[in-house]
Amino acid sequence: MSSSPRAERTPAPVLRPPRTWSLRTRLILTQLLLLAVVCAGVGVATEFALQRFLMNQLDEQVIEAGRRSSMIFEFGPPPPPGMGMPPPPGVGMPPPPGVGMPVPPVGPPPRRGHHMMIRDEGPGPAFLNAPGQAILTVGAVVSDGRADDAGMIATDGSRTEISDVAARQLATVAVGGRPHTVDLDGLGRYRVVAFPSHMEGEAVVAGLPTTDVDDTLFWVAVIFGVVAVVALMAAGTAGAVIVRRQLAPLARVSEAAQQVADLELDRGEVRLPTPIVKVDPAAAQTEVGQLGSALNRMLDRIAGALSARHASETRVRQFVADASHELRTPLAAIRGYTELAQRKQAELPDDVAHAMSRVESETARMTQLVEDMLLLARLDTGRPLDRDSVDLTRLVVDAVSDAHVAAPDHVWELDLPDEPLTVCGDEARLHQVLANLLANAGIHTPAGTTVTTSLTATDTGDVLVRVVDDGPGIPARLQPDVFERFARGDTSRSRRGGSTGLGLAIVAAVVRAHHGTISLHSVPGRTEFAVVLPGDTQAVHSVGPR
Repeated sequence: MSSSPRAERTPAPVLRPPRTWSLRTRLILTQLLLLAVVCAGVGVATEFALQRFLMNQLDEQVIEAGRRSSMIFEFGPPPPPGMGMPPPPGVGMPPPPGVGMPVPPVGPPPRRGHHMMIRDEGPGPAFLNAPGQAILTVGAVVSDGRADDAGMIATDGSRTEISDVAARQLATVAVGGRPHTVDLDGLGRYRVVAFPSHMEGEAVVAGLPTTDVDDTLFWVAVIFGVVAVVALMAAGTAGAVIVRRQLAPLARVSEAAQQVADLELDRGEVRLPTPIVKVDPAAAQTEVGQLGSALNRMLDRIAGALSARHASETRVRQFVADASHELRTPLAAIRGYTELAQRKQAELPDDVAHAMSRVESETARMTQLVEDMLLLARLDTGRPLDRDSVDLTRLVVDAVSDAHVAAPDHVWELDLPDEPLTVCGDEARLHQVLANLLANAGIHTPAGTTVTTSLTATDTGDVLVRVVDDGPGIPARLQPDVFERFARGDTSRSRRGGSTGLGLAIVAAVVRAHHGTISLHSVPGRTEFAVVLPGDTQAVHSVGPR
């Protein structure tokens, strides 16, 4: 019989270490912990002092009960009010009429410690019935270490027996010492004391229960515990309110810092609010006030540095734009003269003809570089692009066809949907994005590399363009800077074709201008560029099948 697999148990939540708690939580818990320790210390001290006080009172009562019991046992009870001490029988009394000698009493003489005014009823020594004895008082007459007579006063005032074990426990009480606690069998805790008798070997033992003391201590502890819990709850609530109010400036500093952290500080003009934290002049010397002032000073310096950086970038971009624009005219003249010289190539010496061909090729390369820099400068200034419905499927086909002609030693593959996909954008710039990505794959991968261009629609209505090659890949240390200007790969990705290092920078800028995203994932054997562009849903319905 096979047993069914046990259900997977949900892992128990792991308690976070205190160092990961918020400052507010740690302050409140520390306050409650200290208050709990103080309450516990006060409670223990109060219980100890009260226990000593109540036990001293009980000991005085026990000693008084013991003395009373010993006196009654030795000399009998005191006479009723208004009467003197009765004389011994036959002493000082005249004889009855007609009799010369007193008549002795009939029957056995009374026992020592018993008086005719004490009702000798019930078990236990007779002094338990004496006036002034409290209920639940225990008493015993001990002779030679053995309890000859032992009992207690019941709650109804009558005398009752105690167990033999309890009697033996009373017999072991030291004579003449201070009261001490004995846990009597069947009766509970008692404070007992023993007084010696005039007869050698005899002692009188008396005791009172500690029930009242124990109950008082218990209820005091309960009341103190309830008060402590209520006090801790009130202190926790008040502490949370107070800590929150006191840490409110710190929360504002944290919120302000978070706002600054969310700003786009890497490009463009950045305007930081100054002061970002309002500091009360009266609280400027506090820790939170000093933190707010330091943050304001830091942001002032950062704002100044960002403004200087933006001004410098603006000047550089303007210079690049102006230089690119101005270079177009002399480059066009150089290119025209080289073309004119090339027409008379047969009349020129071989070395001059070769030099002119090199001038022409480098002029074309420099012209392309100037055009790329001018395009980036325009994109940096935020110049608007054309917004038309662009059939991205047709652009992909055209771009792959051009790449196949430029690099016939590569394997170019297409993965297109059945229906055309369109986006809203600048057709010329989007074609430049595809051409640069394919040129990048063709230039920086060896012959025989397979380059696959795919086009798909996402669930959110966007269009995803992927260019994947199975070349050597881009080193991980170069991937974070691959979209920067003039970024170049190392020797593992060939630099054939005279790349300017602006191709992927232009791709990123054009995609960003179309409100899209571009990403790179590269490992040896697979490099993927993924471009996501917002789809043109209206244009999809307006464009028919190819």
